[in-house]
Amino acid sequence: FLMAATDPQVLALAAQITESTEQDIPLLLLKLKGILSSPSLGCEESNKIKQDLYDYGLTQYCLLVLKRDHSQLHGSWATAAQLAEILSHCCVGLEVKEDSEEFYKKFLPSAIDSLLVLGKRLQARFIRAIKDREKQDFLHWFQVVTDAICWLFGGHIQLAACVLQNDRFLQLLITDDVETAIIMMSVLHNILRINSSVLLQVEEETLHSVLDELVYKLSSTTNPAVGSAATKLLLLVAKFCKQLVQLFTARYKGLKGLLSKQWTGKGFDREVNQLLDLLYLEQTSGKGEMQKQHQAACIIQAAWRGFQTRKRLKKLPQAVITLQRSFRAKREQELQHLTKQKEDEALKLQMQLQRQRAMRLFHERQLALLEVVHASQVNKYMQEMEEKSALTIQRFWRGHRARRIFHQQKQSLKEYKAAIIIQRAACKFLEKRRRRRPLSPWKGPKGLTDEQRLALQQKVDDYIKLHPASQMSEETSKELHMQAQTKLAQFLLRSRLDQRAAQRREALLAQVNTDVELLMNAPDLAETTEKDIGTFMSRSIPVATKARQTHNTMLKYSRLPWWRKLGDEFTEDDVIPDDAINTELETLFIGGRK
Repeated sequence: FLMAATDPQVLALAAQITESTEQDIPLLLLKLKGILSSPSLGCEESNKIKQDLYDYGLTQYCLLVLKRDHSQLHGSWATAAQLAEILSHCCVGLEVKEDSEEFYKKFLPSAIDSLLVLGKRLQARFIRAIKDREKQDFLHWFQVVTDAICWLFGGHIQLAACVLQNDRFLQLLITDDVETAIIMMSVLHNILRINSSVLLQVEEETLHSVLDELVYKLSSTTNPAVGSAATKLLLLVAKFCKQLVQLFTARYKGLKGLLSKQWTGKGFDREVNQLLDLLYLEQTSGKGEMQKQHQAACIIQAAWRGFQTRKRLKKLPQAVITLQRSFRAKREQELQHLTKQKEDEALKLQMQLQRQRAMRLFHERQLALLEVVHASQVNKYMQEMEEKSALTIQRFWRGHRARRIFHQQKQSLKEYKAAIIIQRAACKFLEKRRRRRPLSPWKGPKGLTDEQRLALQQKVDDYIKLHPASQMSEETSKELHMQAQTKLAQFLLRSRLDQRAAQRREALLAQVNTDVELLMNAPDLAETTEKDIGTFMSRSIPVATKARQTHNTMLKYSRLPWWRKLGDEFTEDDVIPDDAINTELETLFIGGRK
């Protein structure tokens, strides 16, 4: 009776998980570690608790949590690694009698797949980590997950083949990182130790992929730890599966030389020698077959070499002609280059001599002229010569610049003219096609048939019945019309009064602003004249002054050159920009407008 009762801790934990939110479930599931590792539990009690955890769905909860995004869990990857360890401990020793096919065929393979996915993510983050602390944490959690995988297929031997056939296991094994590669090879070692015939149960492609990766690690690395682990794995495979030794000798022909040259004297010579002995033993047993294959290969190679030699001899005259032609062309090109180089050097020397001769003649002419010219006219003569020289230099420079600009614009001018010709041809073509297109005859609207007319009349009648018009007497209508006319007259009268009041306010505001401007611009009392007094006495003088200034501004704008009005080519001719007027009418108010 006591064995049949459910553990109270399991019941309490199941109740808490049922009542808690989804974010708190991972932290509650971590309590399973304390329940499973209780020292007071015996073997039977432990199996009973695992059965209760599976019956209450707590084991399934662990698997579901592992399938979620681990970075969003409380505790992140540490929580995920602990849940993986708990899941493996819950499954090992559990024997499900009811619906066993669901457990063994679906639940356990799904658990293996989830653990491998978690291991792949931890491996990727360990490789990308930069800080030493982060790398240590990720490596520790990766080790915990791989231990959980080993514990799980150690309790259920049939899962060893499932692990090997999983694509993610091969992805974890194929890595250049030393630490994780050694851990994955230890997992493969545990698989072979638990189920030695598992390599014969998997597919041939999977077997070749695993063996290829082990041999590649031996050939691509010089790390003794990786080499030792790979050598021990190959030795274990050769010992447990005698059929695979022949595959080693046939598929990896350079394996013996690689082991003897690269990995001898690295600290694991015993394993290397044992593997070499197995390979040499297999080679001696199949030596006769190898000799036949060697002879056949020699015959094929001799025939192929003869064919290649005869083919090459046939092509030899043509090849010699081609070689001679290319040699003559190259020699002719070199001679032309040397001739051109000599001509350039001769031309440069000739130009230098001409320049020196011209400079000497120039200096001689200058000295002769200086002897003829009076001493007082020397400076004037030198200035005139400098001006002539400057004009000559400028003339040549402008000509050179104009020719350069013309050559630069020549291509764009050609493209522009070509575009104009193409556009003109396209426009003519479209115009001709538009003229040839016949006008479609006008089609009047289709008339209604008698049946459609009756159906439409029926819909109108139904709508009138559903929405009858409200009837109003003539006296009520006249009274309503008189009320509307009265309200309209009141509104118009009130709007006129409001408009007059607004105009009066604007006029007063304009007057106040004009007075303020006059006061701001008024001269001191010591400098006041009668003209200034007349300005304050009459209201029309400031208005006329501002109007004159506005008129002058408009005239100045109309007389501006075309390049000053480039931004106004899309405006009307009679419209003056507001900026030009506002500069003069910045504070003038006339009729309520600024």
